[in-house]
Amino acid sequence: MKTNISPEKREQFSSEDVIEHAKETKYQGFFKINEYHVSHRLFNGGFSKTLTREIFERGDAVVLLPYDPVNDAVVLLEQFRPGVLRSGESPWLLEFVAGMFDEGESAAEVAVREAKEEADLDIKAADLVPVLKYFSSPGGMSEYIHLYAARINSANVGGVYGLEEEGEDIRVHVFSRVQALQLLENGKISNAATIIGLQWLALNYQKLQTSWQT
Repeated sequence: MKTNISPEKREQFSSEDVIEHAKETKYQGFFKINEYHVSHRLFNGGFSKTLTREIFERGDAVVLLPYDPVNDAVVLLEQFRPGVLRSGESPWLLEFVAGMFDEGESAAEVAVREAKEEADLDIKAADLVPVLKYFSSPGGMSEYIHLYAARINSANVGGVYGLEEEGEDIRVHVFSRVQALQLLENGKISNAATIIGLQWLALNYQKLQTSWQT
């Protein structure tokens, strides 16, 4: 029998409702793959059978949405992404600034560092606005994304940047907010974090303009 349960009344499970029987590292390189053997509490009572799942332990990352409230413009980066090759689509994607944590860094520090390395943007922690946090693909990856917006002046922004030792070749573009949203609507932006950030911007750009221009 099907029943409708309101979000407020649904039973809340937590990590305490998972039994980790074993964990083994199957691959260790720049990234890591762990094999988990777990069982978890079931909605109808009891526990599941032991499940075996391989998890891509990519590490957490920060994504930065650089927005110019005066010119109503955003900065997008164009770079090669090998994960796109299987699809047959062009592996040069338009994305926001993004990067992984170095040891001991805060999310704000990652945002400031990556903005400089990838786009030559000088951003202060005071210019950051937390947007949201989310798991990028929790069915098979542990990555947790911290998404920020940052106030910038887009005048004279552009060029090619990135760290040579990391194989980065990044071209910096400035688009009006309207142009960026048109690219999204036309399917020219296919990176998940950038889609989420632009959709958030579409709903909140007026708040940013008001708060950043006062």
